[in-house]
Amino acid sequence: MHLLRRTQPARQRYGNVRDELGGDLKTRLTDTPSRENHLYYKETNMEAKNVPHVRELLENSPKNWGKWGPDDEVGSLNYLTAAEILKGIATVKQGKSFTLQVRMGDPGGDPVWPGRQSAKRMSVMDRGHYNCGKGPKFPGSYEYADDVMFMYLQGSTQYDALGHVWYDDQIWNGYDADTTIGGLAKASVCAIGERGVVGRGVLIDIARYRNKEVLEAGETFTHLDLLAAAKAQGVSIEKRDILIVRTGWIGSFYRRERAEFYANFKEPGLTYSPELVQWFQDMEIPNLVTDTIANEVTTDPVSGVDLPLHNALMRNLGVTLTEIAQLDPLADDCAADGQWTFLYTAAPLKVVGGTGAPVNPIVLK
Repeated sequence: MHLLRRTQPARQRYGNVRDELGGDLKTRLTDTPSRENHLYYKETNMEAKNVPHVRELLENSPKNWGKWGPDDEVGSLNYLTAAEILKGIATVKQGKSFTLQVRMGDPGGDPVWPGRQSAKRMSVMDRGHYNCGKGPKFPGSYEYADDVMFMYLQGSTQYDALGHVWYDDQIWNGYDADTTIGGLAKASVCAIGERGVVGRGVLIDIARYRNKEVLEAGETFTHLDLLAAAKAQGVSIEKRDILIVRTGWIGSFYRRERAEFYANFKEPGLTYSPELVQWFQDMEIPNLVTDTIANEVTTDPVSGVDLPLHNALMRNLGVTLTEIAQLDPLADDCAADGQWTFLYTAAPLKVVGGTGAPVNPIVLK
């Protein structure tokens, strides 16, 4: 019987293989973040009374389902037409470039959602194999190194697929939630990777606007705060801009003890309101990029609903969400030269059926 046959239970498929950190690999590969074992569920009261169903909260929320046809899988990225791409190109004047991805597989740990594990890179071939006579021999006598990485696809700077979240058995564009079983057959991240994301980006530095190095845990802001910060920066948020918001949160991850960072986990971020959702709709925002793990304040302080903007923006409007961006170097440069707009380009990995995929966005000024 083939070792990787699907019908075999995980313990037969993986045996007692152990990873380089001493953990049981079969457990790491099969221990999914269910409601029972997910760290976030263990540390928060997800059964709080009087918290409305997200359906009730978003009952009158606008939808863009069908706007780009019955087969659309990229949503508001359709706003990024040739004219928007040229508008972004027009901002490139200095020849500066910035990358926005955090490092993957950092020995000190990667910033990931509670319950997920940092990426693990392991060598499968290196000089050591040749030193002990185990390295393969090739004509020409060259040697090589090779490695493998185990990771959550949303365990780095990444794009969420539009089919990543849902309620009432429907994902983006009205597709049945059953299309997510075994991998996203509709609205997967592969569609975003195939299209790519290019347009005018605008950085709004909320932390700097509030004279803080980093926003506090659970600190919130609205679209009105974004507009006020933009005015203070001397820039305007224009229709169809790729909206990039800095809180300082991811930068603080690398300066703090991990236990402290994850204790009573409450990220700062945008907070839900019908007015904010309508503003995103009116502004035709194609993509929200933030330096937080989940783009919005962890729990809506008014309703008690967790991450309502994921459904309001992504499921209903088709706004793509980009999380865990490294924005500090870009923000420092923008503050120094006064240019807060630029050409933003990104293409997540084309993972077939993926709920998300790593990306290293490139900004040009």
